[in-house]
Amino acid sequence: MLGRGRPYPQGATLTASGANFALYSQHATAVELCLFDAAGAETRVALPETSGHVWHGFVPGVRAGQRYGFRVEGPYAPARGERFNPHKLLVDPYARAVLGRVSYVDGAVLSLDGDVGEPDRADSAAYVPKSIVTDGSFDWGNDAPLDIPWRDTVIYELHVKGFTKTHPDVPEALRGTYAGLASDAAIAHLTALGVTAVELLPIAASMDEVHVARRGLVNYWGYSPLAYFAPEPRYASRPADAVHEFKAMVKSLHAAGIEVILDVVYNHTGEGDHLGPTVCFRGIDNAVYYRLRDDDRSRYVDLTGCGNTFNVGHPQVLRLVCDSLRYWVTEMHVDGFRFDLATVLGRDDGGFDPGAAFFDIVQQDPVLSRVKLIAEPWDCSPDGFRLGEFPVGFREWNAKFRDGVRGFWNGLAGGVGELAYRVSGSSDVFGRPGRGPDASINLVTAHDGFTLRDLVTYVEKHNGENGEHNVDGWGHNLSINFGVEGETDDPAIVAARLRQVRNFFATLLLSPGVPMLVAGDEIGKTQRGNNNPYCVDAEVSWLDWKIDGDQRDLLSFVRGLVALRRELPLLHRTTFFRGDRGGPRGVKDLTWLLPDANEMSAADWGDGAPRTLGALFSGTHDQDGDLLLLVNAEAHAVSFRLPRRQCAWRVLVDTRAPRVPFGGIIAPQVGAEGARYEMTARSLVLLRSV
Repeated sequence: MLGRGRPYPQGATLTASGANFALYSQHATAVELCLFDAAGAETRVALPETSGHVWHGFVPGVRAGQRYGFRVEGPYAPARGERFNPHKLLVDPYARAVLGRVSYVDGAVLSLDGDVGEPDRADSAAYVPKSIVTDGSFDWGNDAPLDIPWRDTVIYELHVKGFTKTHPDVPEALRGTYAGLASDAAIAHLTALGVTAVELLPIAASMDEVHVARRGLVNYWGYSPLAYFAPEPRYASRPADAVHEFKAMVKSLHAAGIEVILDVVYNHTGEGDHLGPTVCFRGIDNAVYYRLRDDDRSRYVDLTGCGNTFNVGHPQVLRLVCDSLRYWVTEMHVDGFRFDLATVLGRDDGGFDPGAAFFDIVQQDPVLSRVKLIAEPWDCSPDGFRLGEFPVGFREWNAKFRDGVRGFWNGLAGGVGELAYRVSGSSDVFGRPGRGPDASINLVTAHDGFTLRDLVTYVEKHNGENGEHNVDGWGHNLSINFGVEGETDDPAIVAARLRQVRNFFATLLLSPGVPMLVAGDEIGKTQRGNNNPYCVDAEVSWLDWKIDGDQRDLLSFVRGLVALRRELPLLHRTTFFRGDRGGPRGVKDLTWLLPDANEMSAADWGDGAPRTLGALFSGTHDQDGDLLLLVNAEAHAVSFRLPRRQCAWRVLVDTRAPRVPFGGIIAPQVGAEGARYEMTARSLVLLRSV
């Protein structure tokens, strides 16, 4: 017999005698719970009670594994923002697990009625995922948050499937899965590389957009969310056990000393624009869950470029977002989040506000305020780029680091002044009270855009396999090809490209801030010039683990840089350089040098200045040692005179060679001229006083 149940927690909550079901809908007139047996037969039960717009009921006898969904009745009046349609089966927004994918067979799951007065009456139950009742049990043992300090963090962005899909040392049945990422071979690569955190591209259950499905493709990256609490079942070796397998993956990574950060997408959902499918929020309460245009409530505000904008300014939507974040921390043991298009989350009433409700709630929350929080500090609106404006508790993807470093090395934008800000911690962006160099997530590449290899191999994007006539993807790549578009066997070009890749890695890993590597860059991954393979689930997106000599050398070089970074206190700074003598040693903590060893003047920082730079970083204490960074982005060799010191210099890095440490000692200087270091074209050198 159906019981009244409770309004909280929302979703399906299992007990010894059955399950409580609760769904928020402010404008519904009735809600039916739909239970499905193993054969797909449906039983509908009207939820009997409402409490504060939450519809709820208790169903005795329900067990873990029960498949279910909702049908919600109410007005169908798109002009008023109301799109209720009981012909559409709806995924529970609080579902802890889902099975199946949205299928666009015969249009049965589509609205296709955004501009007409009648709802689409095709039943969608056979074409949408089913929500699953879970019990949540798992033996975590002594697993606990690693709580690695930001100053010691090295992030590695990866796609769960693409990382191990072709890995020969991962059992075939586990390749491309959570279990594959937890395998000995995968973890061995991560630990040998020295990274401290993996940042997973979205793993919340997602769906394919209509336009992608019609091209016979899928949303491979997963930035099209459907269920914010449920791990994507495609990445489980046994989809019905996705929750358990995800937890086991986290536990294994923690045991190896690696944190797990999730890329989360709360700015929009996969239901798209007014002609998209009705599979969840649109049918539950469209006017609550989405921001609607004031001039036409049948249309959506689109700050995301994805057709809709999630209405995080509404209390229920904000509750759902924060409930899901807490769930991933407390129940799934993840260590942090990277917020996609995070500027959207700070728009309560349209304009961006770092004091918006979402930020305030997260910063005071005793669970969420203690995990790693990373903002992608932009959205698709004209005023969307807000780098450096997020609250103190958030770190930010530093697009100025990305573009400044690319432009400097590739000779396309930004001079020595721009590079100087980036390699010294980006104080121009983050230099306000409460923030330091570790507020910056430093990156040269990310999942979107060219790989590092392609950044020095292609000038133009080549996105043909996306099926969008190469109009998709970012056009401002700041890339070069050294005279040949695409791969070449010319040994001089190959050598120049490899050295440029080493320059990018060295700049990234030797700069204060939090470095983010992208999976595959360390082994020369190419996407054949595709800078936006979001819909390509194929070899071009997966890592190729057939590693040749140049790739082995590159992998060794990156491992050496990560290890070197760990050993150098000056690269772990939590405060900015001041450029004065205020430290305990009475020497300037940072001095910018010309190739003749003279200190740079104001006139030397102009746009027309040579693309060469020396930076002398002085340790806080004598035992720290000093670092001398020499940078030459010119296409010709440059002779740098070393500053006159009573110490020898050890050469730690020289990107002319694929090894770290480079080796060699330069003796203490004598005579009027002092020692010189001969730098090859387009190279970086790091020396340490000994």
